[in-house]
Amino acid sequence: MKLSGFLNLKGISGQIAALVVTSIVAIHLILTATFLIHRPDQFEPSPDHARGQLAAAVQLLAAAPAVERPRLFDDIARAFPQLEIKSLIKNPAPDAASAAGEADDRDLRDLRRQLGNNYLIFPFAPADGGQRVDIALPDGAMISAKILPDRRQPPFWAGPWMMTLLFVVISVALLGLWAARALTAPLSSFARAAESFSLNGAAAPLPERGPEEIRSVARALNRMRQRITALMDDRTRMLAAISHDLRTPITRMRLRSEFIEDSAHRDRMLGDLDQMRSMLEQVLSFLRNDRNLESMTLADVATTLQLVADQFADLGSRVVYDGPEHALAMVRPDDLHRSITNLVENAVRYGVEATIRLISSPDDITIEVEDDGPGISDARKDIMLEPFVRGDDARNMDEAAGFGLGLSIARAVVLAHGGELSLRDRQPHGLIVRIQLPVRQPSRQSAA
Repeated sequence: MKLSGFLNLKGISGQIAALVVTSIVAIHLILTATFLIHRPDQFEPSPDHARGQLAAAVQLLAAAPAVERPRLFDDIARAFPQLEIKSLIKNPAPDAASAAGEADDRDLRDLRRQLGNNYLIFPFAPADGGQRVDIALPDGAMISAKILPDRRQPPFWAGPWMMTLLFVVISVALLGLWAARALTAPLSSFARAAESFSLNGAAAPLPERGPEEIRSVARALNRMRQRITALMDDRTRMLAAISHDLRTPITRMRLRSEFIEDSAHRDRMLGDLDQMRSMLEQVLSFLRNDRNLESMTLADVATTLQLVADQFADLGSRVVYDGPEHALAMVRPDDLHRSITNLVENAVRYGVEATIRLISSPDDITIEVEDDGPGISDARKDIMLEPFVRGDDARNMDEAAGFGLGLSIARAVVLAHGGELSLRDRQPHGLIVRIQLPVRQPSRQSAA
């Protein structure tokens, strides 16, 4: 890839390169800020080192002649003001000497170890920020000094460098997650747009944002959706025109068939014409269903199912409803009524009786159309959901045969609702068509 590709921030490679550079710069800035705050180049004496300075000063005073000690006291006070070394005129009280062993602690033990046995150390009254001691030199002279308190070193995990490392890791990780989200968000929108694809033009086009490569893919997919929509519109208009043109000759043929004297021949002719008209209407209904023209509304699904069962019962079919009296859901009522009607027609055509069962829950509803017919083999369950596939495999259609569109229309309606349609076996024989629909529709389906 050319260098210009990495320098182009509109592309994926350029944005990834920018992310890497930004992460490196952020790490360097964090480390620099930590260095400036803690200043490891500046020496800070530790408590042990301060006790070593005190021991060295005491030994220097002990080795110096008495006439030189005042000058040394001044020099030591200027060099090590934190030790607060002073000369004492009087000797310590006997009770102080006896308390030395009782008040002994680690600081005194360390100082005694550094000075040796020729020096006597007497603890004095504690002062703010440390403990004062009186020290007797080998020649009997007394000095007073301050022992700095012992400061414990923080554990390694609580040190400044470990905290800086954790901060760097967390910062870079958050930066990487944010960049990855920004780069992959358009791809996720592609999947959502594909799921909500609608031919009626209500669905919004894919957003053309993100890197240049993703924007070009979004533009190509939007153009493809426009072409698919145009092709489907042309197909529907062509078939609608054919249906409209065929209605006139079919009507004329019905009128002429009325003059046929042979009643049996006349009835067969009228039946064929009715079948042709029914075929045209069902094909157009199947094609128009892709348009999803009906809007979503809150409806009582239980009432719709009871209405379908009553309509078939009025025609003499043995169809019963089993379920709650009311179940509200966001649906397309007319489309749902038509799909359930198609399923019940298949059930009563191939079986003696049918049951419409409704199971309601807070999140979804389940509709089952159950019959006692011969059922469908497992090998044919998937293909039976395709258009123009009939269960009897008959090559010639008669008045009892369908056109293979009932299950296809029902499945298209269910998918438009964001649900699922499946075929299951009924024991000991028969078929169960199960529909699962969400109670609340996402906003994208409402717009469809």
